[in-house]
Amino acid sequence: MERRPLGGSDLEISPVGVGTAPIGSVPGHWWVNWGRQDERDSVAAIHAAVDGGVNWIDTAPFYGWGRAEEVVGKALCGRDDVLVFTKCGTLRGDDGGDYMDLRPESVRADVDASLRRLRRDHVDLLQPHDVDPTVPIEETWGAILELIAEGKVRHAGLSNHPPDLVERALAVGPVASLQFEYSALQRREEARLLPFALERGLGVLVWAPLASGFLTDGFELEELEEGDFRRTHPFAQRADLADVRREIGGTTGALRFVLSHPAVTGAIVGVRNEREAREIVRSAP
Repeated sequence: MERRPLGGSDLEISPVGVGTAPIGSVPGHWWVNWGRQDERDSVAAIHAAVDGGVNWIDTAPFYGWGRAEEVVGKALCGRDDVLVFTKCGTLRGDDGGDYMDLRPESVRADVDASLRRLRRDHVDLLQPHDVDPTVPIEETWGAILELIAEGKVRHAGLSNHPPDLVERALAVGPVASLQFEYSALQRREEARLLPFALERGLGVLVWAPLASGFLTDGFELEELEEGDFRRTHPFAQRADLADVRREIGGTTGALRFVLSHPAVTGAIVGVRNEREAREIVRSAP
């Protein structure tokens, strides 16, 4: 599988990476319910993807409130040939919901907890998960640069942040990449973040390139478990969904759509078992 440079960093990544939100799914524990998930299937999916040439995994403390990171740590235990990207700042509220806290002390605590769950002494890319309107980005980015200097983090990127905040972070220190949603069903950033990333020479990682499964071959809404968040997703209401899936060409076509954009470095694809992992390997350039 080919390798692509991630922005101005020294990281070279495969066109697709393993997304771990689905394997963090724990019904009743995390409100983003993907249905029941067997840990053995999760570990096997990661192994199959890596054996097929995928060299990076994107995760976050938010996914199952640490569950996904724990599974990644178990799957990659003893291996240092796979890049691990994680996030920071999303904390669990008393009501089971979530909120952002990107104060320096919160970022540091989040990273330390992630390293324990991941069984690693560093992460290859750290990304504030979402915007925290209460904390200046300069404070957050300064704290992340300290973590880089300490060796706990190699590079840093921004997830779901608009251009003005990215510019402010760049004034403090390097930004390796941006991460945001992009697919044939969700194209809102084609006029904003994609051109911006090209202009600034930033890497781009896109999440939900398969539209959370809606663009995959054989997707059937009725077959999802009760409580799966996709049953009430806006995509489920689209009358043209079948037409878009047919026109785009299913899983392979959906990945080619996002990866053909000159700004996009890699696509984050959630996998739950060996079959799905092998499918993204076959579909990757």
